Amino acid sequence: MLIAQLSDTHIKPAGRLAYQRVDTTALLDQALAHLKTLPQQPDLLLLTGDLVDAGSAEEYARLRAQLETVTIPWLLIPGNHDDREQMRAAFPAHPWVPAAGFWQYVAQESHWPLRLIGLDTLNPGQSGGLLCEERLAWLAQQLAAAPATPTLVAMHHPPFTTGIGHMDDIGLTGREAFGDILAAHPQVQLVICGHLHRNIRATVGGRAVMTAPSTAHTVQLDIARDAAPMFRMEPPGYLLHWWSGEGLVTHQVFSEPTEGPFPFFDEGGQLLL
Repeated sequence: MLIAQLSDTHIKPAGRLAYQRVDTTALLDQALAHLKTLPQQPDLLLLTGDLVDAGSAEEYARLRAQLETVTIPWLLIPGNHDDREQMRAAFPAHPWVPAAGFWQYVAQESHWPLRLIGLDTLNPGQSGGLLCEERLAWLAQQLAAAPATPTLVAMHHPPFTTGIGHMDDIGLTGREAFGDILAAHPQVQLVICGHLHRNIRATVGGRAVMTAPSTAHTVQLDIARDAAPMFRMEPPGYLLHWWSGEGLVTHQVFSEPTEGPFPFFDEGGQLLL
């Protein structure tokens, strides 16, 4: 099974740029176009939050129009820039999501080797995330229901300290209890997140956790408590998570157009020097 994880797409209203510089709509189009060129097409496209920039109906309509250009099934998770009810209005047919309350779900098709849990960390009105007692209890219940099934957990806010001070200030409340739940459930193969606009790996509760790059702009790499809130236009991208039958393997993909591919060998099998 191959899962493409896109994150922090931050779609804006028509004619608007993020931070007066970033054309997030064009950059998502670029990422989706790149997906279509992969020699192996993903079985699932998963977007891990900050889907749009201000949670508006117009922004979600633009996002939906973009997602409908791909034939890959897709699932969504909200981030701190999102609005649950606007998401429900824009995506009424989204599978597994309850009609009210938190936007979280357990997804598993009969032909999938993995079980996927989408976890809602949105704390309305706040940039930081929250896993309250209700959400933590729901997660523990879902994991306890299938202890032998390999499971992928998807959420927006990462449950670890990154070292980038201004991002840690808007991190996840409840991450300690979340780590305790992970420690009790070895079937969790990986926890995937967004929010950081960078590919970062950590271990929480003995389980691997990874954040995805943004399809748009990148948070400045400055591992300091007093790091200034800055962004860069580093090459955008996404992650590919491949279930091999032995575990999950993750590849980072850059979505900007590049030259190639070029052969290592000539037609006679000689190494090109």
